[in-house]
Amino acid sequence: MELSLKQFKWISTLEALSFIFLLGIAMPLKYIWGQPELVRIVGMAHGILFILYIYGAFAMKQKFNWSNSTFLLVLVCSVLPFGPFYVERKFL
Repeated sequence: MELSLKQFKWISTLEALSFIFLLGIAMPLKYIWGQPELVRIVGMAHGILFILYIYGAFAMKQKFNWSNSTFLLVLVCSVLPFGPFYVERKFL
């Protein structure tokens, strides 16, 4: 399956938002107020989006002929809360 730039941008945005929501809302609810339900839901959605982001990064590497260092930076940004937003502005 080929991924378009528009699809990757959507995945990138949703992945970043899900990570921020997970860290900023779901995790505090679990560890401060003892309500783990949201972590299961948001965590699963984030996990799926993370995998799609990594798949999309490989597709964009080929599409835009990124160097290995650019590709590595895009992968590192996937584990930073606001990293995918940086990737969108800088490389897409």
